[in-house]
Amino acid sequence: MYSEDMRAEFLMKMYDQMFNDINTHIMVVWQSIGAVVGAFAFFALAEKNIISVDIATALILLLVGWFIAHLYDAAYWYNRNLCIIANIEKEFLIKDDLKNIHYYMGQHRPNNAMITHIKIQYALGVGIGLLVVLYHFFTRVVPGFSSSWDNFELQHSLPYILFVVSIIYLLHLRKQRNKSYSEFLKNSPGKDIDTSGIKYGIGHGFKKQKD
Repeated sequence: MYSEDMRAEFLMKMYDQMFNDINTHIMVVWQSIGAVVGAFAFFALAEKNIISVDIATALILLLVGWFIAHLYDAAYWYNRNLCIIANIEKEFLIKDDLKNIHYYMGQHRPNNAMITHIKIQYALGVGIGLLVVLYHFFTRVVPGFSSSWDNFELQHSLPYILFVVSIIYLLHLRKQRNKSYSEFLKNSPGKDIDTSGIKYGIGHGFKKQKD
């Protein structure tokens, strides 16, 4: 049997590792931003006729989808690890510490919502994706409205096929990550702690203030 001191030491090391995991996923997200922004080099290749604008657009959309997928995964790992951190804190802290230290440990975040830091990057990814799609639509599709179907090139539709497939995949991934978080909350809620007198609101992921 492990002693209480050994258990405490193990929990503290686990506590540190959870924060390290959070930092790792945040760094991966920042690295992904660089890859997405750098993807516009594909347009430079298109200008030199090395690849077509259709292929360049499709590749950028693929990278944007990859970037947003990382954001969904990072949001899940952040929320999950925050729950583990709170559960460990409940092993050492008491009710008064809700006000003396912080109140987050009293209740877990109610859903797998992204924190603001990740939401901002999510908005960047969506903005880049929409900008690229609109650029392709007005430069490659709109000019062909006056042409006959005989001049239609299947390659022009590639970005839109990839766009739809990416959305379907991302919706599926988001659903799976949300279910994983709900499963974690159900199976590992941690110790009960009296949160009377504490109000939870948007600062901890609640859409409405909760007593």
